[in-house]
This record gives sequence, structure tokens and C-alpha cells, in this order.
Amino acid sequence: MTPFPDPDPDSVDAEPVEYLADRMVRFADCDPAGIVFFPNYFRMLNGVVEDWWASLGHPWTQLVGERRMGTPTVRLDTEFVRPSKMGEVIRFHLSVERLGASSLTLRHVVIGDDVARMRVRQVLVATSLDTHKAIVWPDDVRAAIVRFMERK
Repeated sequence: MTPFPDPDPDSVDAEPVEYLADRMVRFADCDPAGIVFFPNYFRMLNGVVEDWWASLGHPWTQLVGERRMGTPTVRLDTEFVRPSKMGEVIRFHLSVERLGASSLTLRHVVIGDDVARMRVRQVLVATSLDTHKAIVWPDDVRAAIVRFMERK
């Protein structure tokens, strides 16, 4: 697994465009040790990705329900850096690393108290929910992702 370097705060040009989402760590997110049980990070991450799609103007209710298009995760590389505890607010930083013909690589960094807690590289693929095969990103969806990537 390739390590994820911390973003360089002094490099404005290298700064990725990010979608930010805060989540409070709840009692139900934690294990008996009082820290986030790792599968719950993925549940939170999935919620952030769902919110990001909605922010692009393509909520999953539209993509899945109306257009019969899925965006399943086909790869998830994760590094757990530090634990998060009940009551903390953690911030999810989502950026697009790569947009392919039918794939999309997202980079997530979860920060709490200015310290990285988790780093994730996630690959999604556009699929038809009728055939369950990969499809090319529809033009309007691709355009929304590109607009997000070009925001400054």
C-alpha cells in the first residue's frame, strides 16, 4: 500500500479542491475501548460521499432511483492513523484524485484536532443497475465532477 503524504499547507497550487463534512463521533460509533469501531468509519465515509454527490447536483436518489445508475466502491485503501473518541468532531476532506472513463478515484483525509485520523483512497465505478456492468460516466455527471475539480 502506498502511503498518503500529508497535504503541504504552504503549497497553494498543489492544494486539491475539497468537499468538507464534519461528523460527530457518537456513542453508537464506538467499540468497548471507547474509540471508533473501524467499520463505522466506512459508514460515515459513505455518508460523506453520498452528501458530496448531492452537492454536485446528482443525489443518489436521482442516480440510483431514477437513472438506474450505481457508483459502487471497487477499491478501498485505508490507513488508520490515530483513534477518534466519542464526542469528538472529525472533519472529512474529500478530493478527486482521478476521473476516468467509468472510474473515479477519491482521496479522503479525516482530521480531528488538527491531526490525521484516517486516510483513504477510494475507487468508484459508474455502473448500470440493470446489467451491473461498468458504463461511461454520463456527460452531465462527468461535467459536474469536472466543475468540482476546477473550483477554486
